[in-house]
Amino acid sequence: MCGFAGFLNREKSSHDLYEVLKLMGEAIRTRGPDSSGEWLNESSTIGFSHRRLSIVDLSSAGHQPMLSHNERYIIAFNGEIYNHLELRDLLADAGLDINWKGTSDTETLLACFEHWGIKLTIEKSVGMFAFSVWDNQENKLILGRDRLGEKPLYYGWQGDSFLFGSELKALKAHYAFKSEINRDSIALLLRHSCIPAPYSIYQGIEKLLPGYLLEVDLKTGLSNAIQYWSFKHICPQNETVGYVGTAEKAVDDLDTILKKSIKQQMIADVPLGAFLSGGVDSSTIVALMQSQSDKPIKTFSIGFNEDGFDEAVYAKSIAEHLGTDHTELYVTPEDALNVIPLLADLYDEPFSDSSQIPTYLVAKMAKEHVTVSLSGDAGDELFCGYNRYLLTQKVWKNLSVMPIAMRKSLSLCLLKISVNHWNYINKILPKKLKLSNLGTKMHKAGKALTANSVSELYKRLVSHWDNPEAVVIGAKEPNTVLNDPVRAPKLLNDIEQMMALDTLSYLPDDILTKVDRACMAVSLEGRVPFLNHKVVEFSWGLPLRYKLNNGVSKWCLKEVLYRYVPKELIDRPKMGFGVPINTWLRGPLRTWADKLLDEDRLLQEGFFEPKQIVTMWREHKLGKRDWQDQLWDVLMFQAWYEKHHK
Repeated sequence: MCGFAGFLNREKSSHDLYEVLKLMGEAIRTRGPDSSGEWLNESSTIGFSHRRLSIVDLSSAGHQPMLSHNERYIIAFNGEIYNHLELRDLLADAGLDINWKGTSDTETLLACFEHWGIKLTIEKSVGMFAFSVWDNQENKLILGRDRLGEKPLYYGWQGDSFLFGSELKALKAHYAFKSEINRDSIALLLRHSCIPAPYSIYQGIEKLLPGYLLEVDLKTGLSNAIQYWSFKHICPQNETVGYVGTAEKAVDDLDTILKKSIKQQMIADVPLGAFLSGGVDSSTIVALMQSQSDKPIKTFSIGFNEDGFDEAVYAKSIAEHLGTDHTELYVTPEDALNVIPLLADLYDEPFSDSSQIPTYLVAKMAKEHVTVSLSGDAGDELFCGYNRYLLTQKVWKNLSVMPIAMRKSLSLCLLKISVNHWNYINKILPKKLKLSNLGTKMHKAGKALTANSVSELYKRLVSHWDNPEAVVIGAKEPNTVLNDPVRAPKLLNDIEQMMALDTLSYLPDDILTKVDRACMAVSLEGRVPFLNHKVVEFSWGLPLRYKLNNGVSKWCLKEVLYRYVPKELIDRPKMGFGVPINTWLRGPLRTWADKLLDEDRLLQEGFFEPKQIVTMWREHKLGKRDWQDQLWDVLMFQAWYEKHHK
């Protein structure tokens, strides 16, 4: 795991370009604190800066930027190629006698580029990555990003300079960066709590979409996007395509393919562990890790004392059953609140998924013991785990045939009761009827009731603000995968349609962004075994009934887990990974929020129409309504703007 940045200049510069590269690299130092390097070609038209976090081959043989043996390619690479030793074997089978300098996957990639070319090499590679490559023969810059979007990559022209890098802060260190805020992206933030690819908070800067290469020609400055892997193409287009084995065979095969993915991701020359929340996904990863290790796996979890936010007790029980070396930390409100001033630097564009706070805290704790940590992210998207999928199956088919007037009336009734009052009702319900986070779920259901299609239903369920354009001055909300027929697959099943949209947007733009920035802020490498593309392709070949079976979500995955962990330690209502932002905004965060949401300040800065925001803030403080999601979106932009533009 590393970080890189660079530039391609079409005009000569009077700046000290080596110093510029050093500044770009220093801006992302936490991504790679172990070593640094810069490379500039003879004509000073292309330069790379690299920061290294040493994971495999800790010697200087892994130093970057790295030149290929035939000196055609030079690369700055971020990530891991988990099957790189297999790729070396394939090169040997092809009769190539390579004098390897070290054991790094970066050197493997360069040798494969020489033999197969870049596109075919990436198609053969299993891993998470982003990279920049300069081709001395073709005078082209090639950028690449992994299939599912685990590693970030920003790029764009700023005047006569084409800038690129792992994080925006590296691009901002270049003298040509303009820092012009994209108001349309603020509208996206208010809907999604993040800014989905290909957009960024700055004009002229984009995120490379997952599964793509981008070629940039030095002479013309023109770019050419090449898709080397398509999620859309692995989705079943009809009922006759896909997995044909029995349910029992599917469980056996899933066990086998997950074990292989995890075994590959357990390879490291530094201490390794795993995040353990106590849920199905992380418990499965840890169970399969421990089954393949002769030593106790190091596991990490954090807990909160507030009702409805603590899974640490479940994680501890599972750790004890599996015999892991478990570390837990119970976080006080003060611990969590101390993270908030750091967020604008950790996420160097506005990001407002409040689970960013516990994610950073558990990463920080893990880094005290290990340098690599595996996680259970993506289990929900691949195996039908989110509550909105169950809502669609259980409720939507019946509600969608109700007259719209009746649905609107029912929606008003659900939304009139505050989230806090719904949660109070949940406390007095019989145990069999209790649901975690009932208030949030009832309000989501209320918003969903008036949808006219499953696509609109999904948009309602994932949106924080229903009409961001009415709040952000001068903004026109751009199209995303939600309404892009080129990127979004059209599936036979409504639930699979939702799962696909989550995999294409919510997963890379929110979940993986959150984990990458939190881990990289403390120089910890996070790995996601579920996102081995072989696992993803296997999962999407399975019939939906193997994932959602008689109302049981993640059926196939749970059946694998039950082989290692008793059902009674696992079966319980799903709990989100969050913090009680709603009560903190009325308490210890109130003064901070008052300052950022001041009506005069909002008017002066000129990004938001203040009236609706001020009304929401007043209602929230009085406990009349819970507007935590909407307010947190605005607050995270305000905090970011204060940090980076004042």
